[in-house]
Amino acid sequence: MQLSIIIVNYNVQHFLEQCLSSVEKASAGMQVEVIVVDNNSVDQSLSMVRKKFPRVKLIANKENVGFSKANNQGIAETTGKYILLLNPDTLVKEDTFSKVIEYMDDHEQVGGLGVKMFDGSGKLLPESKRGLPTPETSFYKISGLYKLFPKNGRINRYYMGNLSYDENQEIEILSGAFMFMRKTTLDQVGWLDEDFFMYGEDVDLSWRIIQGGWKNIYFADTSIIHYKGESTKKGSLNYVYVFYNAMGIFAKKHFSKGNASSFTLLIHLAIWMRASLSFLRRIISTSFLPLADIGLLFGIIHLMATVYSQWQEKNFDFSIIQIYGALYCLLLFLSMYLSGAYLEIKKNKRTVNAILWTSFITLLVYSLLPETIRFSRVVILLSSFSALLVIPLWHKLFSFLFIQKGKKERPDLKRVLILGSDSEFIRIKQFLNQTNYPCLSIEHSLELPSNSKEYFRVNQIQELIFCAKDVSSHEIIKQMNSLNLLNLEFKIAPPESLFIIGSQHIQSNTDTIFVSVNNITTPLNKRQKRAFDLFCSFILLLCFPLLLVRTNQRKALSQIPAVLIGKKSWIGYTPRFNANDLPQLQHGVFSPSNQWHLLNEEGIHQMNALYAKDYTVWNDLRVLYKHLS
Repeated sequence: MQLSIIIVNYNVQHFLEQCLSSVEKASAGMQVEVIVVDNNSVDQSLSMVRKKFPRVKLIANKENVGFSKANNQGIAETTGKYILLLNPDTLVKEDTFSKVIEYMDDHEQVGGLGVKMFDGSGKLLPESKRGLPTPETSFYKISGLYKLFPKNGRINRYYMGNLSYDENQEIEILSGAFMFMRKTTLDQVGWLDEDFFMYGEDVDLSWRIIQGGWKNIYFADTSIIHYKGESTKKGSLNYVYVFYNAMGIFAKKHFSKGNASSFTLLIHLAIWMRASLSFLRRIISTSFLPLADIGLLFGIIHLMATVYSQWQEKNFDFSIIQIYGALYCLLLFLSMYLSGAYLEIKKNKRTVNAILWTSFITLLVYSLLPETIRFSRVVILLSSFSALLVIPLWHKLFSFLFIQKGKKERPDLKRVLILGSDSEFIRIKQFLNQTNYPCLSIEHSLELPSNSKEYFRVNQIQELIFCAKDVSSHEIIKQMNSLNLLNLEFKIAPPESLFIIGSQHIQSNTDTIFVSVNNITTPLNKRQKRAFDLFCSFILLLCFPLLLVRTNQRKALSQIPAVLIGKKSWIGYTPRFNANDLPQLQHGVFSPSNQWHLLNEEGIHQMNALYAKDYTVWNDLRVLYKHLS
């Protein structure tokens, strides 16, 4: 056996499928065995591997044992001359394995090898080559000073900035996304250290390879895509904590006592700094605009009341106006939050609608108040009219200064180019239409023209979808690399699959487009669904004496507490149905159909998928009314 490939998977079914497809192509004509170790995934990873890749050896753990232990489980089953530890969120070229094997055969002193890596948008990942994270190196990395001197071999030693990405180089640390090693090397220096649950194990093993008298090489003659690059993870505070603690384990193991203590202190300072910055950034980003809106609106109300009282020579009780202003501001904030106005502040439609609804509700409530605490409808109307003028303009200014940063905003509707055969183009186009994907136009090409950059600029193409059935991994990576400066979005459509791989990372199901999953996963729809649950719960509480006749009505009354605390939703997937491949929802009191028991499993799945794809609040209201009536 030439090569044994070990892939540790945890809940990334669709990326794993794409990875295995690329591995299958790259292994053609070679003696290669593939071992997938699954760490108790709750998606459909296991069934997918068994169904679509029967030749893959599958190890199904009953718990998440961590990256190191799972890889060691795979290594124990290998028979190959070479061992490759490969992440499931990668895509390899067709010639990757043949090239790295040829290089290792010709360089017997090389024990470990890594390759050039790009992220899902075609940008080069700096962790393709790394240096040993000594205290000094880590200080430059954590402080961000390495960014000021990207080519300096000392200050940017973490990413070995003095070495070219286009030449084969001797390096210190390999990336765990692609670690190609000799089996004899592993047997000599030892397998992965299971003290590292996740992160740090690649640093430890790479350093032990060098200490064992072998060389680690950065191999520039082939490349892979690694979706979850460091750029997509570094903002996570949990990532910072886990990663730097792993570095602490490494320091205690390999550094002197003094250096290890310095390193540990530096790690804790870094964690606290990142935690503080993350907290402040979150507070500022989520609270500044709403607080500014409230202050602005409160000022408008006070100004309108003052101007109108002087004009009409009336004496208002400004304590009542302050109470009214506070309630108006609170109501407007809730309206804008639930409508999603703060999610898309560049668009004023939702902001205007929120102000109109707030004004309408305020006037309605005002008309029911006793005369003793009323002051003036004119002030309400003037305040609302002024808010309609001022707040959208303020949002535009805020968007320009702090979000757009002078760059042209991309439109919602995209011009999409599908690269592949006629049959695949028809399939993917139908797929996009089914998912209501925001396409201004969908164009097709069998291959890209030689002046492809000019072609994308002239035709204003914003998204490129590769059909993996027709376009090789080598060509996909090549094109993503050459076109990455055009601000294009890249996606890959695996053959015979009802999903498209998103362009950046694998954080959640929203990074992939599914034929049966669309807008129920958006933050706006989640908020609206929660607002619908709360609103209907209060209405049912008010009407409870009338809802004691029918069984479903009594069932609804009994479930109101669970819905109010968020444990359940009024409408959810059909009960006793495995919906792991659909977006996660709270258990529903009622399902989209009251005839679900007459459907087979496929019919139930289609019904749930349709509900998830075409979610609207009005649909929930219709379904709830149907059940209660």
